[in-house]
Amino acid sequence: MLEDRAAHLNPRQVARQQPLPGTDPEAPRPPLPLPAPADPDSRWPADYPEAYAVVDVETTGLRSDDRIVSAAVYRLDARGEVEDSWYTLVNPQRDPGPVWIHGLTREMLADAPLFPDIAGEFAARLEGRVLVAHNAVFDWMMIAREYARAGLAAPVRRRLCTIALARQLRLSLPNARLASLAAHFGVAQRRAHDAEDDARVLAEVFRPSLRQAAAAGAPLPLLACQPLTEWAEQAPAGDAGGSRSPGGHGAYQWRTWRPNRRLPPSPYPNPGRYVRGGRLKQGMRVAFSGDTSVDRSLLEDRAVEAGLHVAGSVSRYTSLLVTNDPGAPTSKVTRAAAHGTPVVDEAAFLHLMRDVEPADAPPEGTGGRG
Repeated sequence: MLEDRAAHLNPRQVARQQPLPGTDPEAPRPPLPLPAPADPDSRWPADYPEAYAVVDVETTGLRSDDRIVSAAVYRLDARGEVEDSWYTLVNPQRDPGPVWIHGLTREMLADAPLFPDIAGEFAARLEGRVLVAHNAVFDWMMIAREYARAGLAAPVRRRLCTIALARQLRLSLPNARLASLAAHFGVAQRRAHDAEDDARVLAEVFRPSLRQAAAAGAPLPLLACQPLTEWAEQAPAGDAGGSRSPGGHGAYQWRTWRPNRRLPPSPYPNPGRYVRGGRLKQGMRVAFSGDTSVDRSLLEDRAVEAGLHVAGSVSRYTSLLVTNDPGAPTSKVTRAAAHGTPVVDEAAFLHLMRDVEPADAPPEGTGGRG
């Protein structure tokens, strides 16, 4: 694979830029699940994005206080064709974490640039594009946190998860792993959990996925991205995400980015739904969906401290759904619409939190509705 090292990068900035590497000549190329339209210009959905940035980051772990150790970006045009690629190591200024997974040792990262050193170049490759990643919420939140630590905001407004896209296209896959998606489209993986190779593989499988969706006229599962303005550097108590313990590969717990946190139930009975224009009341069941500017865990903890019950899902008992993306194709948003649950955005919720109405004194031993 050819390399074109940027002249302005110093030796500590070990980023590689590769022009138009979009295909793997060694990989078998099966026919697309659906043929491309005979006249692409007339059949391509007009509301599809103009450009994409396929991204993969490797990290020191999965907790909210973990750091990026490498990042790769493949820029794609509106039809999924590769324009260029970029890759860099990043010095996390801490233990590199699961070396047995990403293969990056402390010595390999010692002379790598710090994240603020590459933030500008990274941002230039994300600007004006939909971020595409496998389990995109994880990659996006790790990126958002790194920019927040640097006092910056990542220039990403929307993201697309290839897991969600595969499900929407009803692809016949044994599981949601990138390896299974790659095998489905005949794309060869060379180095699993290597940011550069994972991004290449993802770019190659995204192209036929995008074309299949376009041929079917299917909407893309796009979600809004909200840059962080307030966050918890240390993972709060009860956050079980990405826990680590000594003992080798099997001891590293790979979990989802937003695991279910064991928050205490409200001691007050559920007073019912929030009424628009009114006040929140202690005991109300509140659910959160999508990105928030204030770290989700902080919002949840503040809601609990105010006497609200934080719900992990939406049901007919939910008093309020908080989301910055009310049109998102998520289960919580869908259920809220089905149940007629009131919906407010983050800013409105924070305003309501300033004046939470006290609950009527509950009988001794009364708990919130489960």
